[in-house]
Amino acid sequence: MREDYQELIDEVTALLGTPATLENRDFGLIAFGAHGGDGDDGGEDSAILMDPVRTRSILQRRSTARVRAWFESFGITRAVEPVRIPPDPSAGVLRGRICVPVRHGGALLGYIWLLDDGALDLADPRLAEVRAAADRIGALLAAEARAGARRGELLHTLITAAPGRRAATAELAGELGAVATGPLTVVAVVPWGGEDGEGSGERIPAGVPGAVAACAVSGAGLPPARAGGGLAVLVRLLSPGGLDPARAAAEQLLRSPHAGGRGGARQRAAVAGIGAPCEGLAGVPGAWRQALSAARAARAEQRLGPVARWDRIGPYRMLAPLTASPDGLPDDSSARLPDASVRALLEPGRREMARTAEAFLDCAGQAGRTAALLGIHRQTLYYRLARVEQLTGLDLDDGEDRLLLHMALKAARLLRD
Repeated sequence: MREDYQELIDEVTALLGTPATLENRDFGLIAFGAHGGDGDDGGEDSAILMDPVRTRSILQRRSTARVRAWFESFGITRAVEPVRIPPDPSAGVLRGRICVPVRHGGALLGYIWLLDDGALDLADPRLAEVRAAADRIGALLAAEARAGARRGELLHTLITAAPGRRAATAELAGELGAVATGPLTVVAVVPWGGEDGEGSGERIPAGVPGAVAACAVSGAGLPPARAGGGLAVLVRLLSPGGLDPARAAAEQLLRSPHAGGRGGARQRAAVAGIGAPCEGLAGVPGAWRQALSAARAARAEQRLGPVARWDRIGPYRMLAPLTASPDGLPDDSSARLPDASVRALLEPGRREMARTAEAFLDCAGQAGRTAALLGIHRQTLYYRLARVEQLTGLDLDDGEDRLLLHMALKAARLLRD
C-alpha cells in the first residue's frame, strides 16, 4: 500500500506544482512528493532546506511537539475542509501550509500538507481534486488499519498463550505470507499508551519500518495497565542475524507520543527491548519474552538502554524472567520482594552499602578498581565490605555467597519497577 500512497501524493504534487506531504494523524511521515523550483538550484534538497519542518519530517519522519501544537491550534483535528496555516518562525515553521484532512467514515486518519505561499485560493477547483485524493488515501489507511488490527489481535494471542494460539498462528501466517517463514524478532516498548487498557489499536503507531504486526499488552512483567502496559511489535529482519531493522523500529517507537504511558509525577521514560532473531512464527513467543526481559533490564540499568538487546544484557537474561510478576499478582506480593540476603542493605540509610557491594562484585572483587570507581579510599571500601558481611550474613570470600549477593542485588534493580 505504501506505493499507492506515494503515487497519490505524486499526483497531488504534480497537480498543484508544490511539494505535498502525507502524514498520519500522529504526524508520522507516510509519503512525500519531490518538486523542483523552490530553491536556488531548483532541486528538492534546496526546497526542503528552506523549511526546517518539512526537512525534519522527511529526514526524521516526525514533527516536533511544538510544531504539532501550532498546527493543531488551527483546528485541523476537527476540520473536514482544507485549512490555511500561517508561518510561525519561532516554531521553525518558516512557510505557511494548507492542510487537507484525510478522513474515512468520519474518523481522522491523517493529513495532506501543501507548502503555501498564499497564491492558492481555498476555493481553487484543484483543491477539490486534492480532497478526492485524500478520500482515496483515507480508504487505504482505513483498510490498512483494519488489517493491522486483526494482525495485532493474532499477535496478542500468539505471545500471551491465550486460547486459540494454534489457530492464531495459522491465520497470522496466512496474513503475512512469505514473511512468516523468514527471520523475525519482537520489539517490546515499556511503558506504552495510557489508561484505557490493553490491546487498543488506537495506540499502535503507523509507518514503523519493518513492523508487520503490533499489539498493546499488559500482564506478566509489565507495568499495570493504568501506567500504560507495554507494546509488542513483530519486526521483519533482512537477514537471520541482522537486528538493525529492529533497532531502527525501536528507536522510532521511543519517539512516539505514546511511549512512556501516563504514569503521573513518577512516570519514567520508555525503554525498548529486542529479542533474538527467530525463524518463523514458532519462535515469536520466546522472542517476545526475551524482548520484554531486555526492556526490563534497560529500565534497571541505565547503561543498557534506552534500547537493549537480549544477547547483551548479561545476567539479566536469567534474572528478568524469574522476577516477572504473574498475571494478576499484586505488586506487594512476597514473590516480588528482594531476596532476604539483600533486604537489610536496601533499607533507608544503607543504600550506599548496597552500591558498594554491587560495585565490588561488578569489578570481580578487585579492591583497587572498586575504590577508584567509587572515588573512595581502600580502607573505606574494606570497612563498608565488612559491614555488608555483617548485614547479610554472607562471606565475601566464598564464591557461592558472592554469586548469591551479586544476583540478589541485580534482581533488586528489576524489582524497583
